[in-house]
Amino acid sequence: MNQALLTRLFKSIEGDKTSALMKVAYSIIEDEKRKGHEKLAEKLNNILRENLIKYDSEPVFKIAKDKTYKMPVDRRYRLPLATHIEHDQLRHEMVLNEEVESKIIRIEKEYLARERLAHHGLKPRKKILLHGSSGCGKSMAAEKIAWDLGLPFYKVRFDTIISSYLGESASNLQSLFESTKNYPCVLLLDEFDIIGKQRDLTSNDVGEIHRIVNVLLGLLEEYDGEAILIATTNLEGSLDKALFRRFDDFIELPKPTEEDILQLLKVSFSALKLNKEIDLKQYAKKMLGLSYAIIVKIANDAAKKTIISSNNIISAQDLDMALEENKAINK
Repeated sequence: MNQALLTRLFKSIEGDKTSALMKVAYSIIEDEKRKGHEKLAEKLNNILRENLIKYDSEPVFKIAKDKTYKMPVDRRYRLPLATHIEHDQLRHEMVLNEEVESKIIRIEKEYLARERLAHHGLKPRKKILLHGSSGCGKSMAAEKIAWDLGLPFYKVRFDTIISSYLGESASNLQSLFESTKNYPCVLLLDEFDIIGKQRDLTSNDVGEIHRIVNVLLGLLEEYDGEAILIATTNLEGSLDKALFRRFDDFIELPKPTEEDILQLLKVSFSALKLNKEIDLKQYAKKMLGLSYAIIVKIANDAAKKTIISSNNIISAQDLDMALEENKAINK
């Protein structure tokens, strides 16, 4: 990882010395010292020291041990309305462009300083809409926020919430929102367009869809709970326009640039050697226009073929084959 990227990363790290993220940060500093990068190690250490001072001067965010969360269930079949994903299973290592990364860091910092903001009559961003093409990291960004803040992570189960029985879908939504009112967590509403469709685009099911959207509008308008609500969609054009002003922030996750792709390939291939004839910059140009998910899949496919063939070095042929196969799928 280059010096500029490490510096940016360390500026975003906050927490006490015992937090998992801080421990990882200090291990990186020790590693840089072993490499002889004394000046860089000192610079990174100073950044952490400043962050610790800021952290100690602000209200510390912790979830009380006696604060438990009772998962709401639907009334008819008693199925949970959301799925809990364990902290160690959250995806959080991402390559993001600088603008998106700064917006995510802003959400995290505002949440950590929410009590200080409240003293001035201000509220942190807690209702976020992430939009962009499929495979560009919207759900992963939500998981990253939960990981960075040490918050429990729940993914809404729309298959349980949406009911064929009149009024039950709206009732399920109300139960879900109410359950997070006093419980700090990240609640992901993935593929939000399932329930947030424009009312004028759903003439075949006007009554029930109108009820769901109207209830959703009210819930978002009034929500002031402890959870961070993160909605994602690939189809922002299909969302009811009235929903947009209910969110505190809108973040577009674009497809990666050539530089983003290059960094992603370097990270993906970090555990294996590349044939000297492979120029990752040229491959980054070839992959321009693909999503993050497809690029990672290309790298993984090439790596798996190399390992299965009992080779230690990824060949240009394996990488080319993986690229062509996945480009064809992506068309």
